Amino acid sequence: MQGIVRTNPASEELGHGVVLSTQSSALNCDARRLFPLGQNPALLQELQVIQRIVAHLGPTNSGKTHAALQHLRQAASGIYCGPLRLLAWQVHAQLCSSLPCNLVTGQERREELGARHTACTVEMASHRAVVDVAVVDEVQMLADHSRGWAWTRALLGVPARTLHVCGDPAVLPLLEKIAGETALAGEELEVRHYQRLSPLVPARRPLACLSQVRSGDCVVAFTRRDVHAVRQEVESHGRHRCCVVYGALPPNARQLQAALFNASRTGFNVLAASDAVGMGLNLSIRRIIFTSIRKWDGTADRQLTAAEIKQIAGRAGRYGSRFPSGTVTAMNAADLRVVADALQQPSEALTTAHLLPSLSQLELLHSQHPQDNLPALLRRFAAAAAGSLAQTHYCYAQYEDQYTLATMLRHLPLSLQEAWTFSISPTDPADAPLASALLRFATAYARQLRVPVAATLLPPLAQARSEVDLLQLETCHRILDLYLWLAHRFPDAFEGAEDVALKSGALAALIDTSIREMGVQRRCRASSEAAAAAADDASLEAEAEWEQQQVEEWMRRKRRYHKHRR
Repeated sequence: MQGIVRTNPASEELGHGVVLSTQSSALNCDARRLFPLGQNPALLQELQVIQRIVAHLGPTNSGKTHAALQHLRQAASGIYCGPLRLLAWQVHAQLCSSLPCNLVTGQERREELGARHTACTVEMASHRAVVDVAVVDEVQMLADHSRGWAWTRALLGVPARTLHVCGDPAVLPLLEKIAGETALAGEELEVRHYQRLSPLVPARRPLACLSQVRSGDCVVAFTRRDVHAVRQEVESHGRHRCCVVYGALPPNARQLQAALFNASRTGFNVLAASDAVGMGLNLSIRRIIFTSIRKWDGTADRQLTAAEIKQIAGRAGRYGSRFPSGTVTAMNAADLRVVADALQQPSEALTTAHLLPSLSQLELLHSQHPQDNLPALLRRFAAAAAGSLAQTHYCYAQYEDQYTLATMLRHLPLSLQEAWTFSISPTDPADAPLASALLRFATAYARQLRVPVAATLLPPLAQARSEVDLLQLETCHRILDLYLWLAHRFPDAFEGAEDVALKSGALAALIDTSIREMGVQRRCRASSEAAAAAADDASLEAEAEWEQQQVEEWMRRKRRYHKHRR
C-alpha cells in the first residue's frame, strides 16, 4: 500500500467511501486511476492548507467532545460528524442557540439561511466544501467492522483546515500511523488528554435481585426481549416505573423515553437499556447494573471488552447532572469482578481501520468489467482489496449485508448507481418486513419511476397493548424511515416524503405512549413483602454509605494526581 490521500469524488457525499492507494495487479489498472485524488484542481490546492489534526482523547464524561465543539462554534465555518442521529440533533440544537446551523442525516435535511456550519451523521459528511474546523466524534469507531469505513472516510476525506477528533485513548496508535503516512505534507497531530470529570466506582457487592433497584438506576441487558423482561420485573415489584432504551427503538422515541427518565417526579425513575445507552443520550444515571457481561455480536456470543464495559459504565454519574458521582455493579460476584477490573485497565489499543469502496471507484472497476452486475463487482473489489491491504493497518469492512441486498435486487432493470444506492440503504437483510419493503420500493421504482406512500403497506396503527403490538409499531417505523432515506436520494420518485415524515414522528410518539401505558400499575403489597422491602432498604443504605466512601477516595486520588502534575 503506497499511501493514503484525501479524496473528493463527485458522488462520495451520499454513500460509502474509501481512500485507498494500491498497485494491486488484480484490479488491472494503475492505482492513481482507480483511487483519484479528485478531479477539481482548485479544491486540491485548497486541501494543501490543512495543517492540524487535534485528538481529544479521554473516557466518557471527560469533556473532550465539549472542548472540540467550542472550537467548532468559534470557527467561521465547520462540520460536526457524529455516530448517531441523536447526537447530530443534540449538536445541531446546541449550535443553533448561537449561530445558524444545517442538519443532515440519512432521513432529514434542515437548511438554515446563511448557515456555514453543519451537524451530520458521519456517513453524510460532505467531502466537497472546505471548512475551517471539522469535528469527528467517537473516532475509535473506525475500527468497527460494520460502520468503521465511514470514520476512516471522514478522517481522511473531510476537507477541513483543522480536524478535531474525539474518542477513546485506545485509538491513538492508529491515529499516529494514519497521520504519519498521509500524503499531505506538514500535517501536524496534536494530542490532548482528558480525565473523567466525576467519580465512577464499582460497588462493593453485586445486586441480589432487581427488587433492589433504586431511583436513578439503569439496568443493562443486551437484547430487546431482555430489556422488556427487565422492565416488567422492575415494575412488578410496585416501587418504580421503568423507561426503556434499545437500538430498535426509533431515535425520537428514545429521546422521549430519556426525557421521561431524566424528569423528576414522573414516577419513571428506573431505566432498562441495551448497550445503545453507551452513546447518544444525556442521561442522569446514578448506577449502572449489568445483568450480564456477555452479548451476541452478530457472529458469536462473547464477553464484553474492557472498552465496551467502560463505555456503558461511564454513563453513570454524568458531570452536572443530579447524580454527580456514579456507581457500577452486576448481578453476580464474578461479573462484578470483571467490571471492576475493566474500569482500572486501559482499553486495548486499536490496530486496524476499516475501508469500503465508493460508487465512483466501483464505476471505474465496472468500466473494465462491463459484464459484471453489482454483486459481482462487490466480490471482485473485495478480492482485489484483500491482497492490497495485507500487512497494513487497514482492512476491508463487512459488506455482506450490502452484497445480500444487491443480490436480492439483481433481477431489476436498475443502473449501477441506482442498484448501489438501494443496496447501501439502512436495511438489515435479516429483518424480513424491512427487506420486503426495500424490494417493493425498488421494484416500483424500476417499473414506474414512482414510489407512492401506499407502497409502505402500513396497517392501521393503534396504541400497543402487548410486546407483539409494540414490535409491529417499531417495524412500521423502520419502513417509514427507509422510505425517507430513499426519498432524499430519489426525490422525484419518492414523492410522499413530507407526509411520511409526519407519520414517522407521530408513530414515534405513539410508541413512546405505548411503552408508558404498558407498565404494570402500582398496587399495594402484602405485609410480608413490605417487611422484606424495609430490610432491603437498610441494606441499600449501608451500600450507599460504602459507595460514598469510595467516591471520596476517588476525589482524593484525583487531587493528588493534579498536585503531582503541577
